[in-house]
Amino acid sequence: MFEKVLIANRGEIALRVLRACRELGVRTVVVHSSADADSLPVRMADETVRIGPAPSRQSYLNAAAIVEAARQTGAQAVHPGYGFLSEDADFAEICAENGLVFIGPPPQVMSALADKSTARALMSRAGLPLPPGSVRTLPTVAEALEVAAEVGYPVIVKAAAGGGGRGMTVVRSAGALPRAYARTRAAAQVAFGDDRVYVERYLTDARHVEVQVLCDGHGNGVHLGTRDCSVQRRHQKLVEEAPAPGLSVATLATLAETALRGALSVGFTGAGTVEFLVDEAERCHFLEINCRIQVEHPVTEMVTGVDLVHEQLHIAAGVPLRLRQEEIRLHGVSVECRVNVEDPDRDFAPAPGRLERFRPPGGPFTRVDTHGHPGYLVSPHYDSLLAKVAVWAPDRASALDRLERALGEFDIAGPGVRTTIPFVRRVLDDAAFRKAGHTTGLVDRLLADRAPTGAPVPAPAAPAAAANQPGTSVRRTR
Repeated sequence: MFEKVLIANRGEIALRVLRACRELGVRTVVVHSSADADSLPVRMADETVRIGPAPSRQSYLNAAAIVEAARQTGAQAVHPGYGFLSEDADFAEICAENGLVFIGPPPQVMSALADKSTARALMSRAGLPLPPGSVRTLPTVAEALEVAAEVGYPVIVKAAAGGGGRGMTVVRSAGALPRAYARTRAAAQVAFGDDRVYVERYLTDARHVEVQVLCDGHGNGVHLGTRDCSVQRRHQKLVEEAPAPGLSVATLATLAETALRGALSVGFTGAGTVEFLVDEAERCHFLEINCRIQVEHPVTEMVTGVDLVHEQLHIAAGVPLRLRQEEIRLHGVSVECRVNVEDPDRDFAPAPGRLERFRPPGGPFTRVDTHGHPGYLVSPHYDSLLAKVAVWAPDRASALDRLERALGEFDIAGPGVRTTIPFVRRVLDDAAFRKAGHTTGLVDRLLADRAPTGAPVPAPAAPAAAANQPGTSVRRTR
């Protein structure tokens, strides 16, 4: 096992990785921007390195500064968490060139899977079913129109280099496709530096189901069951649960076995997630493979008892997989919701500010992953995720009731601060969701059905300016 790991992230995932390292006796280095100088991960780390000012491009996306911080502190490995550089093959390559272990798949595997068009071709060769559409990218709108006419509308135009819910446009008619094609290519060029796109059939009444896999560098792999992530807004997940409800045992088994076969076929190592769309007839369609720990990993941990970050660290250290498929058993149901600092009454606009009150829920079988605390300034510079609440119960109805109870206990308040908790509680109260009859269209339906909210909500107060000083500092606390 490593002696020291650098955590190249922030917020709740940095704290999650830090705790796993501490449990394994591994010292931690947390890099941070000036805006995060007083965050919980920074307070709890063995060592910290300030790598730049608040903007991500100058801090958490600054590969050179992160590698230099690892070299300064003698870290042997880098854990990227999720987001930022977690699926950046170039960063993984830079780490390797500097003698650092990147805790994730090999750079060449990441590079192949990051290109959605290449990933589709690889998975097709491995026998995974794809949604109807183009396997290769489409350089002209004429080709896009031809594919769309063949598979039928609605279709979705996707950026080959897309990710995180970005780079996708749903098109419902041939007349709308040329503009959507041009707009998606332009947006992809700005966001990813790559304007290649492809087209596939858009499944309107589908479930978003994913499979957690663990693979080592010795050809071994296991799956840890399914998760349902169908409750989404603009392709961003709001509620996740394990195992995926409302599907037959045969479909769940097919998804899990197919996912593991696909991951092993490309030499995947570490913790990964294979994502599918499942239609009304329970036909499964491959979407993508994520090469990192997922935000929603707690629900898998709660139904399997497997610490996924522990396993990531052991696999990256070269240890053969410590789990066998027959040893993995799923028990009960776990449901998680994300608590984002956003205002649902203002189209989910970010609503950052200083937390005057912050009291997370507790109680039996209730887990809260958060970096929040009273007095914490939620920065406008980063993702709005403040906390994740995950619960476990023997059955789904009890798990949903427990999550509803937990959300009712959560006390978050501050000038201008709003959260997504009220909207999540609407999801939990929805009849279709309660019966596991929901699809990825659930959130849009709830928003369309929303009654007027009455008096306008006060505009969020402007957060205090974060320190923005240049330079790099190192602090050793233990």
